[in-house]
Amino acid sequence: MNIPDPTREDVTIRVFPPSEQGRGAFDGGRITERKPIGFPGEGSKQTRIGPLFYWAWAEAAGYGKIGLHPHQGFEIMSYVLSGELGHYDTLGNRSRVGAGGAQVMQTGSGVMHEEETVGEKTAFFQIWFEPHLREALLRAPTYGEYRADAFPVTEEGGVRRKRILGPGAPITLVADARMEDVTAAPGQAYRYRLEAGRRLAGVVLAGSGAWQAAGGDPAPVMAHDFAVAAADEAATLVLSAGPDEPLRMVLIDVPAAVDYPLYPAR
Repeated sequence: MNIPDPTREDVTIRVFPPSEQGRGAFDGGRITERKPIGFPGEGSKQTRIGPLFYWAWAEAAGYGKIGLHPHQGFEIMSYVLSGELGHYDTLGNRSRVGAGGAQVMQTGSGVMHEEETVGEKTAFFQIWFEPHLREALLRAPTYGEYRADAFPVTEEGGVRRKRILGPGAPITLVADARMEDVTAAPGQAYRYRLEAGRRLAGVVLAGSGAWQAAGGDPAPVMAHDFAVAAADEAATLVLSAGPDEPLRMVLIDVPAAVDYPLYPAR
């Protein structure tokens, strides 16, 4: 059930539980996916958000492989949550990245790649960001590998923030996006300033708590939920952990609209 915040006319918070997220599988079911934002027809209730086109949470117990396949235009990030993720592409790159690291393809004029899960249990996000595709198709494709220790981490007031995209982060995309991996200790809250006209999307990795706009009612969240906050005017969001366990979330902040045409998601 979607949970709105009716007490703030300028802020809306919606929560999508796993039953409202799409599903997918690869390699005969060895790799399964839950999709907060899926491709057309995959069952995700939330469609693309500005330049945030696609977001999947993949898991595998043991070895699994997604064979060689093509991409163009989109900027594609794989962010490893546990285990190890292997990558090969037709540019000649071959690498493995462990938990906390990321692989980024700016697919430009076109590239083919494959990925494989290594170890007893692997989990990772694959997230697609959309630049101006007509311009992107004129650029040569690139690949970047980022180990966990490449990302700046700060801790304050019981909140640990790891910056993945945006100011101070090592990854630079053409698409306008900011991304953080945030953990709030039990009973603590992360106060996030959401600018006017932007959206904050977040997947809850572990724990439970609530999202709310300052002055609004809380929208409860728990592990595997996907939450989206929209602000017509700048607003402070309070993302709070419950009293008994930490709340870990991966957050992506994007504009609701961009000044170039977007690929139709439906």
